[in-house]
Amino acid sequence: MRDVVSLVLLPLPLLAAALPAAFAGGGTRRWFGGRDGSSRRADAQAAKDAAAEAFYELDSAQRDLEISIETITAVDSSPRARQAVEEFAALGRRIDEVSHAYITAVDAHDLDRDGLEPAAATRATTELTRAKDDLVRVRGELDRYAQGLGPLLGSAETQLARLAPAVERARQGLIGATRALDGVRASGMKADDLAARLAALAPELTKLNQGAGRHGVAETLQRADQVLREAEAIRTEAERLPERAAEIDRRLVSLRTRAQALTTRAGGVEPVLSELRRRFSEECWHDLQHVPEQAAEDVRRAEEKLAEAAEARRDQRWADATSRLGTVRALLNHADEAVSAAGERLRLLDAVAKDPKNEIQRTRFAVRDAQRLAMAGRNTPDPRHAGPLDNAVARLDRAIAALDVRHPDYWHFLTEAEAVRQTAAQVVSAIREGLGTGSTAV
Repeated sequence: MRDVVSLVLLPLPLLAAALPAAFAGGGTRRWFGGRDGSSRRADAQAAKDAAAEAFYELDSAQRDLEISIETITAVDSSPRARQAVEEFAALGRRIDEVSHAYITAVDAHDLDRDGLEPAAATRATTELTRAKDDLVRVRGELDRYAQGLGPLLGSAETQLARLAPAVERARQGLIGATRALDGVRASGMKADDLAARLAALAPELTKLNQGAGRHGVAETLQRADQVLREAEAIRTEAERLPERAAEIDRRLVSLRTRAQALTTRAGGVEPVLSELRRRFSEECWHDLQHVPEQAAEDVRRAEEKLAEAAEARRDQRWADATSRLGTVRALLNHADEAVSAAGERLRLLDAVAKDPKNEIQRTRFAVRDAQRLAMAGRNTPDPRHAGPLDNAVARLDRAIAALDVRHPDYWHFLTEAEAVRQTAAQVVSAIREGLGTGSTAV
């Protein structure tokens, strides 16, 4: 009845076309139609579309991560980065497997052909759904991997962000150094050492221009920093060169004047030694008898170095000039100390020979001060403090007793008194340090 109604409702041309097919071969239908067939074909097409979307999303995610991996490998060669690359390669193999399965499923089922049977549509739906699920599962693995990659990627991107500014700063530093060097040369200074240092940076600039693609990001960043530091140092030294030359000129004049004054002062040492020999025992002055000759030798060598420094200054060998002036200063200091020691020795010996009481009282006061501190808050002193102080008292008593002779060695007395005061000071320092740390050990 349903067929008759259908025939009645069909337009005449469609009816004429349908009748032979409807009754041919006893009424068997060789095409896949009807509501059930359409639904299965639609389900298969929906499964195909869903699988295609999953495939596209997985492919896009993989491509994005490839860029991230390339960023990391360009910057980071640590074990952690190498492990991340290996994990990504393993993920890539799994992606290839599920992608191949998806493509195979798509190629195996032509959902647009006429006569698609219900069983074929069902198989297509099942296989395409399975392919989609596998794609989604691997996509989840890829997303979790991407989340764990965050710290490595952040660090790599930070370094990459530093790259271009670092290289540009290095270039600008070289430009600044070149301009500063040109400026001092225009004023008549050679600055050959600075020019040589600047020329040595040319190969480094070439490597910077070749870029991180050839030398790596980390190495390029390090090279840029080194070039910048050296260029800044060259620029600074070039800008300070006129001031440095003027300072060397001032030191030449000052040290030459000091050498002349020391020559005059050294001439006064011999009368001081004569006074010491006349009034005091040999022990008080025998270590000073070579002071005049030694001071004269120091001044002579200083004058030689001054001449060398002046020649280096004329040749604009600034480092050599500075080094020679340092030697001159050391020689004059040595001569000055020796000449001053002779006059100071006579003054000290005069004072103690006239009245040793001041030196004795000063030394005893230092010992008593240490003893009071050692007894603070105690009934008996710590032996580690009392022992050195008792020895210091005995040492001072012996030095005082040694003065009671016909020709006393006042210098020995002065050195012993100084040694006693140093012992007292050491004990005081040890006690205070112990109080600060909660211990009383020396």
